[in-house]
Amino acid sequence: MDFLLSLLEFAFGRQEQVLEALAQHAGYVVSVLVTAGVFAIVTGIVTRRNQLARELALSIASVFLTIPSLALFVIFIPLVGLGFAPSFIALFLYSLLPILRNTITGLDGIDPGVLESAKGMGLSPLQVLLRVELPLAWPVILAGIRVSSMLIVGIAAIATLVAGGGLGDFIKSGLARLPLPNSLEAIWLGTILCLLLALVIDLILQAARLATISKGIR
Repeated sequence: MDFLLSLLEFAFGRQEQVLEALAQHAGYVVSVLVTAGVFAIVTGIVTRRNQLARELALSIASVFLTIPSLALFVIFIPLVGLGFAPSFIALFLYSLLPILRNTITGLDGIDPGVLESAKGMGLSPLQVLLRVELPLAWPVILAGIRVSSMLIVGIAAIATLVAGGGLGDFIKSGLARLPLPNSLEAIWLGTILCLLLALVIDLILQAARLATISKGIR
C-alpha cells in the first residue's frame, strides 16, 4: 500500500512529463499503424496472385522480426540520426508481418464462387477488390492490425535509448537510478502506462471492428 501511494504521488507530481510521454508513445502507434497498414495491405493485394512474390514479401517481413529490437533501432542512426526517425523506421519494420500475413490470408480465404458472382454482375476487377474482396477480408486484416498495435506499444519503449522519447523514458531513468528513491516508481509508472495505452488502443480497434464490419460477416 505504501508503494502504491508513493507511485501515485510520483505520477501526479510529474503530470506534464507523463502527458508528454503518453503523447509521444501514442504518436508512434498511430503513425506507424497507419503507414504500415497501408503499405502492408497494398503489398498483400499486389502479391496475392503471384506465389513467388507473396512468399518473398512474407519472408522479408519475417526477417525483420528476427533482428534484435535494440539493434534495429540503432542501425539507422548513421542514416537518419537520433530521435523520432530511427524509432519510426524500426517500429514500421516490426509491424509489417502481422498485417501483411493477415491481408494475404484474408484475401485467399474468400470463396471463389463469390468472386465469380461479382464478376458475373459486371463488376470490374477494381470494383470486385474494393466492394467484395477487401470488405470480406477486413476482419482478418483488422486482427493483424491489432497484433501489430500491441507489438508497437511494447517495442516503442526502446525508443528512449535512441532519444526517441515515449514512456520508455520513465523506465530508463528508473533503471539508471536504482536503488535511489523513486527509481522503482519510475519503472512501474512507465510499465503500467504502456499496459494501459495498449488496452485503450485495443478497445479503440475493437470499436472500429464493430463499426466497420457488418453483422453478416461477423
